[in-house]
Amino acid sequence: MVVDGFFIAGAVVCLLAALVCIVAAVIKQPPNDITILSVAAVELFLLVYGIAAVARQAAGEAVAGEVWEFWGYWITALLVPVAAFWWSILERTRWSNLILGAVGLTIFVMLVRMEQIWDGALAV
Repeated sequence: MVVDGFFIAGAVVCLLAALVCIVAAVIKQPPNDITILSVAAVELFLLVYGIAAVARQAAGEAVAGEVWEFWGYWITALLVPVAAFWWSILERTRWSNLILGAVGLTIFVMLVRMEQIWDGALAV
């Protein structure tokens, strides 16, 4: 699989956000500014990733897989942090931090799949 800078940046953001949220849950903290902002960083990355993908396609770079599948993953990925944010606001317990932590891990897996679709690599 060819790995580009966007994937590496996304992996770092997602895994750091997951780590922050999981540690907060382990030390029994309710959702706070740090955990919520870490998930907001994942959302911000996804927005930048989408803008960059549009620019790359407009510049003539082709998606090796199905374009609709790539954009379907991206749109779904945008919704995951928003849903977790609302969950953490409505249920202010330490368990909400685990939900926020799951966002980072889920988006990381989705990024791997989006990278496979973009570059045409087979799943290993």
